[in-house]
Amino acid sequence: MPNIDLFTPLALGPLTLPNRLVMAPLTRNRSTPEGVPQPLNVEYYRQRASAGLLITEATCIAATAVGYPLTPGIWSDAQVAGWRAVTEAVHGAGGRIFCQLWHVGRVSHPSLQPNGQLPVAPSAIILAGEAFTYQGPRPFVTPRALEAAELPGIVEQYRHAATQAQAAGFDGIEVHAANGYLLDEFLRDGSNRRTDAYGGSVDNRARLLLEVLEAVCPVWGADRVGVRLSPIQPFNDMRDSDPKGTFSRVVELLNRFGLAYLHLTEMGKEAPGAAGPFFDPLELRTLWKGVLMANAGYDRDRANAVLAAGRTDLVAFGVPFLANPDLPARFHAGAPLNAPDPATFYGGGEKGYTDYPFLCAT
Repeated sequence: MPNIDLFTPLALGPLTLPNRLVMAPLTRNRSTPEGVPQPLNVEYYRQRASAGLLITEATCIAATAVGYPLTPGIWSDAQVAGWRAVTEAVHGAGGRIFCQLWHVGRVSHPSLQPNGQLPVAPSAIILAGEAFTYQGPRPFVTPRALEAAELPGIVEQYRHAATQAQAAGFDGIEVHAANGYLLDEFLRDGSNRRTDAYGGSVDNRARLLLEVLEAVCPVWGADRVGVRLSPIQPFNDMRDSDPKGTFSRVVELLNRFGLAYLHLTEMGKEAPGAAGPFFDPLELRTLWKGVLMANAGYDRDRANAVLAAGRTDLVAFGVPFLANPDLPARFHAGAPLNAPDPATFYGGGEKGYTDYPFLCAT
């Protein structure tokens, strides 16, 4: 068996990836207030098209799904037109791009919601911390628990967003079920205290995610749909009493779809136990029957090692891709990387966004 590294091509459903470097979804807060991608966003993604696969920043499926200022959406025709300019630029540069579909759930604030309404969640449990709003940091509010009768409407929002992403020219979609947002809030028992068919057992807590997949896979074909999970991520005040048991069962339930990939964020290793009893998320590799994507602050050597060991098939890079638009070329040449500027990660203009130099210009 040949040694697998970052530059070994990979068949991903109907796509052929020239390398195994994935640009992770990275919220950058540079869309219009209406959630429309701008020409600056087009250039940002075009610059990074040498990735084996680009995954967009988290993209809201509806006005009620918004939780941060200046984040993009995919529910309106204007947003579709903005994203179409992005996909055309990426394809023109030889790249492939998936749209990550996002509902933030309780991680929002009435000032970001239509008519100032309460954010929604599986249960009315407030999370610790502050929301980022147009007026600055504001304390989170207690969300409104979704009625069971409302959940088909949430599923329809995902289906509509999937259809819109297809109209925008994407190559596929990633369903964001991680990092403490709505679908993850249903999965973990620290945020889901429901007593109906969407609470209690892991199968019940996974029901909404499975219903979303049942809605979006026919739109795209399951081999163009990925899912992101974060089993040990404590971000957004998340926890579970048995992360290994919960996510082992979730992975077993996902196997029946024949998805393009499973994207596992390993974040939480730096604070083991904060989100519940610790385990290594890559242990789920033994249960997953498809392509696996790892994501945990990898550098080139660690990524090549985890690929060679067969523990994953793809590796997602966040900050390194943010600061190095030509990251594959730099890794291939063993060249030094640009230093990221954290002060420009969120919001602003081209500084720290499209002005990082390419290797040929350094």
